[in-house]
Amino acid sequence: MTPAGRRIVAAAEELFYNRGITAVGVDLIAERSGVTKRTLYNRFGSKDQLVAAYLAERDRRWRSLVRAAVDACESPAEAVVAPFEALRTWSEGNTRGCAFINALAELPDPAHPAHRIAADQKLWLLHLFEELAAAAGCPEPASLATRLLVLHEGALATQPLPAPTLTESTDLARALVRACVPPTGRDRAE
Repeated sequence: MTPAGRRIVAAAEELFYNRGITAVGVDLIAERSGVTKRTLYNRFGSKDQLVAAYLAERDRRWRSLVRAAVDACESPAEAVVAPFEALRTWSEGNTRGCAFINALAELPDPAHPAHRIAADQKLWLLHLFEELAAAAGCPEPASLATRLLVLHEGALATQPLPAPTLTESTDLARALVRACVPPTGRDRAE
């Protein structure tokens, strides 16, 4: 992406996340990014494509953070809960909840390119939970994955509230994993 394209996406991200996708026009994004509307349209083609680029960039950063959290785990069972720990880090700089949930609410048309990116992000997390649960030896990884996704999304949706929902959700996720995953030799010795 060109430097101008990166500035446009950065301005769009700040504006779309803080004000809402439908509330922000391309005039304001062009102004904030220091480009003309023509440059914005030449680079992205439409506001819809710019929204998709904004979400794709957030998704790339989120997946990278989650993968790093998973890779840092010492056991497969610990890795199953790693996305919750990644969310704790991610939430420090993202106080308006989940950009993907917000986008799905604002863009209900499944054919919208940004809607597809947001939905794919949620499905990716579901599949990751299932993959991690299977690697940890869970006998029903799909069922555990669904439960973990619901907890994770609930923690995201309630993030703006003055309640410890992420901490409680993470604790509940650990309890679900302990109940589903057979103890390892090290766990039995403790």
